[in-house]
Amino acid sequence: MAIKKQYLKSKPICKVTFSVPAENAKEVTVAGTFNEWNTKTTALKKLKNGTFKGTLDLEKDNSYEFRYVVDGNFVNDDQADAYAWNDFASAENGVLNL
Repeated sequence: MAIKKQYLKSKPICKVTFSVPAENAKEVTVAGTFNEWNTKTTALKKLKNGTFKGTLDLEKDNSYEFRYVVDGNFVNDDQADAYAWNDFASAENGVLNL
């Protein structure tokens, strides 16, 4: 899994590209504090090589908790900036620091 950050000079925005290798998956989305943990709104597009990829414009100077949803199962990114415990899910969420 990979996270790429591209900061814009003209706006207080960071373009964050999420990449999830999941050849056998049918659907991958990313859910987090940036979309109120909605598991349906931020779908990643499947590429020919089996990687799911998508880019979000997020406000910089913020931290966001997130997880991937791969065919209905929550998965953390091993390249997250940090991890935060979530009592509701009884699991850790990845943290993205922008």
